[in-house]
Amino acid sequence: MKLARIAAALLLVFVALPALAQEAGPRAAPTAHVQVGALPSLVPTGYDAEKATQKYLSQINGNARAKSDAYFQGGYWLQLVDLIWALAIAGLLLGLKLSDRLRDWAAERTHSRTGQTMIYVAAYILTVAVATLPLSIYEGFFREHAYGLSNQSFLAWAGDFGINFAVSFIVSLIALPILYAVIRGTREAWWAWGSALAVLFLVLQFALAPVFVAPLLNHYSPLPDSPIKSRILSLARANGVGVDSVYLVDASRQSNRISANVSGFLGTTRLSLNDNLLKQGTPDEVLAVLGHEMGHYVLGHALRLILLLGLVYACGFLFAHWGFRALTDFFGGFWNVRRIDDVAGLPLLVALASLWMFVMTPATNTIIRTTEQQADIFGVNAVRKPDAFSTVILKLSSYRKLDPGPWEEAIFYDHPSGHTRIQTMMTWKKEHIADPDIRDTANRP
Repeated sequence: MKLARIAAALLLVFVALPALAQEAGPRAAPTAHVQVGALPSLVPTGYDAEKATQKYLSQINGNARAKSDAYFQGGYWLQLVDLIWALAIAGLLLGLKLSDRLRDWAAERTHSRTGQTMIYVAAYILTVAVATLPLSIYEGFFREHAYGLSNQSFLAWAGDFGINFAVSFIVSLIALPILYAVIRGTREAWWAWGSALAVLFLVLQFALAPVFVAPLLNHYSPLPDSPIKSRILSLARANGVGVDSVYLVDASRQSNRISANVSGFLGTTRLSLNDNLLKQGTPDEVLAVLGHEMGHYVLGHALRLILLLGLVYACGFLFAHWGFRALTDFFGGFWNVRRIDDVAGLPLLVALASLWMFVMTPATNTIIRTTEQQADIFGVNAVRKPDAFSTVILKLSSYRKLDPGPWEEAIFYDHPSGHTRIQTMMTWKKEHIADPDIRDTANRP
């Protein structure tokens, strides 16, 4: 009985509690008044990125700005002069039937088509080198000295010119006979296979030139142990750049231009800076430049350039295929050149290639310029020295026009202009001005 009474009491509680809660209604949760005060702002206000950009640009003015502008703008006309010169040489070789005679002369020396091509190419390269020598001397020596950009005597310059010519001569003796063998083997599809061959040689250039060609012109030595070397290698490790040494290049034997690069491809990566940068730059400026160069490696720009420039080359080969057929249909009888596999038509192919690359200058410049812009942004994020990079850009202004118009930059610049690069740095700085390492630079420049 006692147990029954306890059970009945519990049942009454479970039934009655919901009813009592419903009668009482919900109760509000206890509240308390919390006072909220504004925290003091850590962000300096009023930073103007465009004003800071103009302050930097105004540091180069007067004769220095005029001289820089004149040098860079003169380069626009030289591109046109180079094209006209190349077309004129091709026209003379074909119009005077010198190319026809040279082919026949090569055929008398050997029955091998490859041998004939090599003999023709050797004679053709030497002929063109002699024909363009006056322009090469003006552009490479006299003009550079006129603007104070060269440190070389004429003999020293001639030595470097000879090395570059020898390398080009050897590469041509290898590449052009292979191209003509491809033309003979693939006939109407030669332009597609020729494009693939051009991309292959571009890959070899990226991979081999820094290791085997660049040391022919300059001496590369390991950078001595120093705090700046330790900081460079630390920056490289932090960003996954697979190098364990830094090379110093004696670029001052040629000019006072500052530079650095992370070069190589497919296992030939090399990190180097020239002695001008080390002499003229502060440690922060050196790191800012190396951060930019490491950006090319980390962002895979070598592969990007190979693919995009390869596309330009492919379109160029197709243009040459069409142009060669159209022009030989009209002039072929006079030139004694009819077939694409006739090596006597090489001047025409070179003329068409020169014309194509001239017309494509805005495209190729844009391809390269966008990679440089990406590397600028990577570098400032990695090194966090926007002011140091900006002062480096001012030092480059001796041969790069600082402030072009938008169309001028889009067409003629293979790097962002000084205005664009400094503006990029100052915009980055504005967005990071609250960061402890940037806040103290708010009053610079």
